[in-house]
Amino acid sequence: MSASSPARLPWLSRLFDVRPHEAPAVAAGLAMFFLLFTGYFMLRPVRETMGVAGGVDNLQWLFTGTFLATLAILPAFGWVASKVPRRTIVPWVYGFVVVILLGFAASLGLRPVDVWAGRAFYIWVSVLNLLMISLAWSVLADVFASAEARRLFALIAGGASAGGLTGPLLSTLLVQPLGHGGLLLVSAGFMTGSAVAALWLHRWRDRHPHAPGEREDAAGPAARQRPLGGNPFAGATEVFRSPYLAGIALFVVLLATVTTFLYFEQARLVDALFPDRARQTQVFGLIDTVVQALAIVTQVFLTGRIAQRLGVGVLLVAVPLVMAAGFLWLALAPVFAVFVVVMVARRAGEYAFVRPGREMLYTVVPAEQKYKAKNFIDTAVYRGGDALSGWVKRALDVLGEHPSLAMVIGAGVALVWAGTGFALGRSQRRREGG
Repeated sequence: MSASSPARLPWLSRLFDVRPHEAPAVAAGLAMFFLLFTGYFMLRPVRETMGVAGGVDNLQWLFTGTFLATLAILPAFGWVASKVPRRTIVPWVYGFVVVILLGFAASLGLRPVDVWAGRAFYIWVSVLNLLMISLAWSVLADVFASAEARRLFALIAGGASAGGLTGPLLSTLLVQPLGHGGLLLVSAGFMTGSAVAALWLHRWRDRHPHAPGEREDAAGPAARQRPLGGNPFAGATEVFRSPYLAGIALFVVLLATVTTFLYFEQARLVDALFPDRARQTQVFGLIDTVVQALAIVTQVFLTGRIAQRLGVGVLLVAVPLVMAAGFLWLALAPVFAVFVVVMVARRAGEYAFVRPGREMLYTVVPAEQKYKAKNFIDTAVYRGGDALSGWVKRALDVLGEHPSLAMVIGAGVALVWAGTGFALGRSQRRREGG
């Protein structure tokens, strides 16, 4: 009887379509995402509270500051990615984040109501969270081949949703006894553990090399032990040279636009209904908890099967179509209850469908694009879309004096987003087949 015979597969393998030798890697991937997202989602409610404290009418300035800070930090990331081995990029970057996080913890502990410190923290978290999450996905795209990704990415992403569920709960429970500074210290510990899990994934791949011809850069462990080389700006130039990567960049800009329109509505409604800072943090944490609970069930039981049977394109199209309908609903009924339903659908759908599908697009590109171009798209392009759409949303609110105008425009953006996702799904399938 072969090693892959159903009779010899454990119940976990049969239920989730995991090969026996892949189980340790799936566990490590789950741990990497769980620890990272637990740490980040402990910070997220604090960040949202700081953003509201700085003034809802000033959010577009925070988005612009975030974009500029992203542009400033990307060359430093590009330099690190060019000089250190692929397997150590995550520990270098995560270690830097943890050191700065400890500094903010001390600052918030000493001056908890300093508005400018809060704004700096908001921008810093907004820059680094995208970079850290993108890097974690880069590790998966580097370690797993395309066929493995379709089966395993959604299941591994369940660790992100579990962390996204745990982090807000910890924030809600601990914000009163520990304060915001204490939450940051706990978050730093989780992020350190995530870096250790990322290192272990590379070691697993070393022990279980890809089959010949399974991927373009199947150079084995030696490739992951060498630096990527190139220059710090290679990520941007790769995107401009490749129509495929440019399509992913457009998809991300449209995603950022939809997200920003809803984010501004969230800030406006929460500021009006919940004036107390601690209460705001609890409301943001509760929304995060509902989102992650829905996402984890979908990721574990549906996403992988949909990707295998219907393709990546379906994952990239479903949520944009739902958002088009959600924006129209908000235009007709702009109240908090409707907003919560639409926001939960958007975020749960992004975690369960859009993000795994988007990351599967990178399994068919070379290693340098997996790290440099991917992170340029996930940070600079995403935050550029944030900044631009933030100013557009603010202008629509001022000129139209009614949020429904932005919601109608958001519905149109969502439809273009869906069309872009459909085209990318077809392109990924052609590249995989080639």
